[in-house]
Amino acid sequence: MPETDSQSCHTARILQEALPYIRRYQGKTLVIKYGGNAMVDEALKRSFAKDLILMKLVGINPVVVHGGGPQISRVLERIGKESVFVDGMRVTDSETMDVVEMVLGGLVNKEIVNLINSLGGQAVGLTGKDGNLIRARKMKSENRAPETGQDSALVDYGQVGEVDSVDPTIIQVLDSRRFIPIIAPIGVGADGKTYNINSDLVAGHLAVTLEADKLMLLTNTPGVLDRDGALMPELRIADIGDLKEDGIITAGMIPKVRCAVDAIRGGVGSSLILDGRVEHALLLELFTDSGVGTLIRD
Repeated sequence: MPETDSQSCHTARILQEALPYIRRYQGKTLVIKYGGNAMVDEALKRSFAKDLILMKLVGINPVVVHGGGPQISRVLERIGKESVFVDGMRVTDSETMDVVEMVLGGLVNKEIVNLINSLGGQAVGLTGKDGNLIRARKMKSENRAPETGQDSALVDYGQVGEVDSVDPTIIQVLDSRRFIPIIAPIGVGADGKTYNINSDLVAGHLAVTLEADKLMLLTNTPGVLDRDGALMPELRIADIGDLKEDGIITAGMIPKVRCAVDAIRGGVGSSLILDGRVEHALLLELFTDSGVGTLIRD
Protein backbone atom coordinates (compact mmCIF):
# COMPACT_ATOMS: atom_id res chain seq x y z
CA MET A 1 0.00 0.00 0.00
CA PRO A 2 1.44 3.46 -0.87
CA GLU A 3 2.60 5.49 2.12
CA THR A 4 0.00 8.23 1.58
CA ASP A 5 -2.80 5.64 1.55
CA SER A 6 -1.44 4.14 4.78
CA GLN A 7 -1.42 7.55 6.44
CA SER A 8 -4.97 8.21 5.27
CA CYS A 9 -6.16 4.89 6.72
CA HIS A 10 -4.45 5.67 10.02
CA THR A 11 -6.17 9.08 10.13
CA ALA A 12 -9.52 7.47 9.34
CA ARG A 13 -9.07 4.94 12.16
CA ILE A 14 -8.32 7.76 14.61
CA LEU A 15 -11.47 9.60 13.56
CA GLN A 16 -13.55 6.43 13.86
CA GLU A 17 -12.20 5.83 17.35
CA ALA A 18 -13.01 9.42 18.34
CA LEU A 19 -16.56 9.52 16.94
CA PRO A 20 -18.42 7.68 19.74
CA TYR A 21 -16.64 9.81 22.34
CA ILE A 22 -17.55 13.02 20.50
CA ARG A 23 -21.18 11.90 20.54
CA ARG A 24 -20.86 10.96 24.22
CA TYR A 25 -19.64 14.40 25.30
CA GLN A 26 -21.67 16.66 23.00
CA GLY A 27 -23.50 19.24 25.09
CA LYS A 28 -21.59 18.25 28.24
CA THR A 29 -19.65 20.61 30.48
CA LEU A 30 -16.07 19.71 31.39
CA VAL A 31 -14.18 21.70 34.03
CA ILE A 32 -10.42 21.73 33.53
CA LYS A 33 -7.77 22.82 36.04
CA TYR A 34 -4.85 24.18 33.98
CA GLY A 35 -1.43 24.41 35.61
CA GLY A 36 2.11 23.04 35.83
CA ASN A 37 4.31 22.50 32.78
CA ALA A 38 1.31 22.84 30.48
CA MET A 39 1.26 26.55 31.37
CA VAL A 40 4.94 27.31 30.76
CA ASP A 41 6.06 25.14 27.84
CA GLU A 42 5.25 26.91 24.55
CA ALA A 43 4.37 23.76 22.60
CA LEU A 44 2.15 22.51 25.43
CA LYS A 45 0.39 25.86 25.72
CA ARG A 46 -0.49 25.79 22.03
CA SER A 47 -1.65 22.16 22.12
CA PHE A 48 -3.84 22.92 25.15
CA ALA A 49 -5.41 25.90 23.38
CA LYS A 50 -6.05 23.86 20.22
CA ASP A 51 -7.64 21.07 22.28
CA LEU A 52 -10.08 23.55 23.82
CA ILE A 53 -10.98 25.00 20.43
CA LEU A 54 -11.66 21.56 18.95
CA MET A 55 -13.73 20.54 21.98
CA LYS A 56 -15.88 23.64 21.59
CA LEU A 57 -16.28 23.09 17.84
CA VAL A 58 -17.68 19.57 18.36
CA GLY A 59 -20.24 20.77 20.92
CA ILE A 60 -18.42 20.28 24.24
CA ASN A 61 -18.38 23.10 26.81
CA PRO A 62 -14.91 23.37 28.41
CA VAL A 63 -14.55 25.66 31.44
CA VAL A 64 -10.96 26.39 32.45
CA VAL A 65 -9.60 27.36 35.88
CA HIS A 66 -5.92 28.26 35.83
CA GLY A 67 -3.16 28.58 38.39
CA GLY A 68 -0.09 30.79 38.29
CA GLY A 69 1.96 30.28 41.45
CA PRO A 70 5.42 30.41 39.81
CA GLN A 71 4.50 33.57 37.90
CA ILE A 72 3.35 35.23 41.13
CA SER A 73 6.59 34.25 42.88
CA ARG A 74 8.70 35.74 40.07
CA VAL A 75 6.90 39.09 40.24
CA LEU A 76 7.14 39.20 44.04
CA GLU A 77 10.87 38.47 43.79
CA ARG A 78 11.34 41.32 41.31
CA ILE A 79 9.76 43.83 43.72
CA GLY A 80 11.73 42.47 46.67
CA LYS A 81 8.77 40.81 48.42
CA GLU A 82 9.47 37.50 50.13
CA SER A 83 7.09 34.61 49.45
CA VAL A 84 6.07 32.81 52.65
CA PHE A 85 4.43 29.38 52.41
CA VAL A 86 2.77 27.30 55.11
CA ASP A 87 1.82 23.73 54.15
CA GLY A 88 2.11 24.72 50.51
CA MET A 89 -0.18 27.75 50.84
CA ARG A 90 1.07 31.26 50.15
CA VAL A 91 0.55 33.66 53.07
CA THR A 92 -1.13 36.60 51.36
CA ASP A 93 -1.05 40.06 52.92
CA SER A 94 -2.69 43.01 51.17
CA GLU A 95 0.43 43.88 49.16
CA THR A 96 0.86 40.29 48.02
CA MET A 97 -2.84 40.12 47.14
CA ASP A 98 -2.40 43.11 44.81
CA VAL A 99 0.33 41.19 43.00
CA VAL A 100 -1.72 37.97 42.93
CA GLU A 101 -4.67 39.78 41.38
CA MET A 102 -2.46 41.54 38.82
CA VAL A 103 -0.68 38.34 37.79
CA LEU A 104 -3.61 35.90 37.84
CA GLY A 105 -6.41 38.18 36.69
CA GLY A 106 -4.26 40.18 34.31
CA LEU A 107 -1.03 38.73 32.94
CA VAL A 108 -1.70 34.98 33.09
CA ASN A 109 -5.42 35.07 32.33
CA LYS A 110 -5.07 37.38 29.35
CA GLU A 111 -2.15 35.40 27.93
CA ILE A 112 -4.31 32.26 27.86
CA VAL A 113 -7.26 34.15 26.36
CA ASN A 114 -5.11 35.80 23.71
CA LEU A 115 -3.53 32.49 22.68
CA ILE A 116 -6.90 30.76 22.25
CA ASN A 117 -8.31 33.68 20.29
CA SER A 118 -5.23 33.93 18.07
CA LEU A 119 -5.67 30.25 17.11
CA GLY A 120 -9.27 30.73 16.06
CA GLY A 121 -11.19 30.18 19.29
CA GLN A 122 -13.39 32.54 21.29
CA ALA A 123 -12.27 32.81 24.90
CA VAL A 124 -13.31 35.25 27.63
CA GLY A 125 -11.21 35.88 30.73
CA LEU A 126 -12.83 36.16 34.15
CA THR A 127 -11.99 36.30 37.82
CA GLY A 128 -14.36 35.21 40.55
CA LYS A 129 -15.28 38.87 40.99
CA ASP A 130 -16.99 39.03 37.60
CA GLY A 131 -20.75 38.52 37.83
CA ASN A 132 -20.34 37.50 41.49
CA LEU A 133 -19.02 34.22 40.15
CA ILE A 134 -17.11 33.18 43.30
CA ARG A 135 -18.04 34.31 46.79
CA ALA A 136 -15.23 33.58 49.21
CA ARG A 137 -14.62 33.37 52.92
CA LYS A 138 -11.33 33.86 54.73
CA MET A 139 -9.38 30.70 55.51
CA LYS A 140 -9.21 30.19 59.26
CA SER A 141 -5.96 30.67 61.14
CA GLU A 142 -4.31 27.40 62.17
CA ASN A 143 -1.40 26.13 64.23
CA ARG A 144 1.11 25.34 61.50
CA ALA A 145 4.86 25.37 61.00
CA PRO A 146 6.00 27.90 58.39
CA GLU A 147 8.37 26.52 55.75
CA THR A 148 11.29 28.40 57.32
CA GLY A 149 12.33 25.92 60.01
CA GLN A 150 10.53 27.85 62.76
CA ASP A 151 8.46 26.25 65.49
CA SER A 152 4.74 25.72 65.01
CA ALA A 153 2.67 28.86 65.58
CA LEU A 154 -0.79 30.24 64.92
CA VAL A 155 -0.67 31.23 61.26
CA ASP A 156 -2.92 33.86 59.74
CA TYR A 157 -2.97 33.16 56.00
CA GLY A 158 -4.11 36.70 55.27
CA GLN A 159 -6.22 37.05 52.14
CA VAL A 160 -6.27 33.35 51.36
CA GLY A 161 -9.82 32.17 50.92
CA GLU A 162 -12.09 29.20 50.54
CA VAL A 163 -15.07 28.96 48.21
CA ASP A 164 -18.25 29.98 49.98
CA SER A 165 -20.59 29.84 46.97
CA VAL A 166 -20.59 29.90 43.15
CA ASP A 167 -23.07 31.74 40.93
CA PRO A 168 -22.79 30.03 37.52
CA THR A 169 -24.94 32.55 35.60
CA ILE A 170 -22.08 34.24 33.74
CA ILE A 171 -20.56 30.86 32.78
CA GLN A 172 -23.89 29.63 31.45
CA VAL A 173 -24.30 32.79 29.35
CA LEU A 174 -20.82 32.39 27.86
CA ASP A 175 -21.39 28.69 27.12
CA SER A 176 -24.63 29.47 25.32
CA ARG A 177 -22.83 32.06 23.15
CA ARG A 178 -20.06 29.62 22.17
CA PHE A 179 -17.36 31.27 24.29
CA ILE A 180 -14.73 29.41 26.35
CA PRO A 181 -14.56 30.79 29.94
CA ILE A 182 -11.04 31.15 31.37
CA ILE A 183 -11.20 31.74 35.13
CA ALA A 184 -8.60 33.10 37.55
CA PRO A 185 -9.11 31.67 41.08
CA ILE A 186 -9.86 34.94 42.85
CA GLY A 187 -13.00 35.50 44.90
CA VAL A 188 -14.59 38.31 46.88
CA GLY A 189 -15.84 38.02 50.44
CA ALA A 190 -18.86 39.45 52.23
CA ASP A 191 -16.38 41.90 53.77
CA GLY A 192 -15.57 43.24 50.29
CA LYS A 193 -12.00 41.91 50.38
CA THR A 194 -10.39 40.00 47.54
CA TYR A 195 -9.21 36.46 48.28
CA ASN A 196 -6.67 34.18 46.65
CA ILE A 197 -8.13 30.65 46.40
CA ASN A 198 -6.48 27.36 45.51
CA SER A 199 -7.23 26.68 41.84
CA ASP A 200 -7.96 22.96 42.39
CA LEU A 201 -10.62 23.89 44.95
CA VAL A 202 -12.18 26.45 42.61
CA ALA A 203 -12.26 23.92 39.77
CA GLY A 204 -13.90 21.32 42.01
CA HIS A 205 -16.59 23.69 43.27
CA LEU A 206 -17.30 24.92 39.73
CA ALA A 207 -17.63 21.36 38.48
CA VAL A 208 -20.22 20.58 41.16
CA THR A 209 -22.18 23.80 40.63
CA LEU A 210 -22.20 23.42 36.83
CA GLU A 211 -23.16 19.73 37.15
CA ALA A 212 -20.16 18.94 34.98
CA ASP A 213 -19.72 15.55 33.38
CA LYS A 214 -16.00 15.56 34.22
CA LEU A 215 -13.43 17.37 36.34
CA MET A 216 -9.98 17.21 34.70
CA LEU A 217 -6.90 18.16 36.74
CA LEU A 218 -3.70 18.68 34.73
CA THR A 219 -0.54 17.84 36.69
CA ASN A 220 3.18 17.28 36.19
CA THR A 221 2.87 13.52 36.70
CA PRO A 222 1.33 10.77 34.54
CA GLY A 223 -1.48 10.44 37.10
CA VAL A 224 -1.74 8.33 40.26
CA LEU A 225 1.18 5.87 40.34
CA ASP A 226 1.42 2.50 42.06
CA ARG A 227 4.30 1.41 44.30
CA ASP A 228 6.41 0.49 41.24
CA GLY A 229 5.82 3.85 39.56
CA ALA A 230 3.35 2.50 36.99
CA LEU A 231 0.26 4.48 36.08
CA MET A 232 -3.00 3.39 37.70
CA PRO A 233 -5.48 4.07 34.89
CA GLU A 234 -8.58 3.83 37.11
CA LEU A 235 -9.37 4.22 40.81
CA ARG A 236 -12.56 3.60 42.75
CA ILE A 237 -13.30 5.93 45.66
CA ALA A 238 -13.65 2.93 47.97
CA ASP A 239 -9.98 1.99 47.35
CA ILE A 240 -8.44 5.41 48.01
CA GLY A 241 -8.28 5.13 51.80
CA ASP A 242 -6.21 1.93 51.61
CA LEU A 243 -3.89 3.48 49.01
CA LYS A 244 -3.19 6.39 51.37
CA GLU A 245 -2.52 4.06 54.29
CA ASP A 246 -0.14 2.03 52.14
CA GLY A 247 1.78 5.18 51.19
CA ILE A 248 0.88 4.95 47.50
CA ILE A 249 -1.09 8.21 47.42
CA THR A 250 1.13 10.73 49.21
CA ALA A 251 2.30 14.35 49.37
CA GLY A 252 0.95 16.69 46.69
CA MET A 253 -1.25 13.99 45.17
CA ILE A 254 -3.40 13.81 48.33
CA PRO A 255 -5.16 17.19 47.92
CA LYS A 256 -5.72 16.54 44.20
CA VAL A 257 -7.32 13.18 44.90
CA ARG A 258 -9.40 14.73 47.70
CA CYS A 259 -10.59 17.43 45.29
CA ALA A 260 -11.46 14.77 42.70
CA VAL A 261 -13.40 12.72 45.24
CA ASP A 262 -15.29 15.73 46.64
CA ALA A 263 -16.38 16.63 43.09
CA ILE A 264 -17.74 13.13 42.45
CA ARG A 265 -19.58 13.09 45.77
CA GLY A 266 -21.04 16.46 44.75
CA GLY A 267 -22.55 14.95 41.62
CA VAL A 268 -19.80 15.22 38.99
CA GLY A 269 -19.74 12.15 36.75
CA SER A 270 -16.02 11.38 37.11
CA SER A 271 -12.69 13.05 37.83
CA LEU A 272 -9.42 12.70 35.94
CA ILE A 273 -5.84 13.41 36.97
CA LEU A 274 -3.95 13.93 33.71
CA ASP A 275 -0.36 14.33 32.62
CA GLY A 276 -0.22 17.94 31.43
CA ARG A 277 3.27 17.34 30.01
CA VAL A 278 1.78 15.31 27.15
CA GLU A 279 0.81 17.25 24.04
CA HIS A 280 -2.94 17.16 23.39
CA ALA A 281 -3.53 15.42 26.72
CA LEU A 282 -7.17 16.52 26.79
CA LEU A 283 -8.01 15.05 23.40
CA LEU A 284 -6.11 11.84 24.06
CA GLU A 285 -7.99 11.33 27.32
CA LEU A 286 -11.42 12.22 25.95
CA PHE A 287 -11.37 10.74 22.46
CA THR A 288 -9.18 7.61 22.60
CA ASP A 289 -9.66 4.19 24.16
CA SER A 290 -6.44 4.29 26.18
CA GLY A 291 -6.34 7.80 27.70
CA VAL A 292 -3.35 9.42 29.41
CA GLY A 293 -4.20 9.70 33.09
CA THR A 294 -6.03 8.25 36.09
CA LEU A 295 -9.82 8.10 36.05
CA ILE A 296 -11.44 8.35 39.48
CA ARG A 297 -15.04 7.21 39.78
CA ASP A 298 -17.55 6.22 42.43
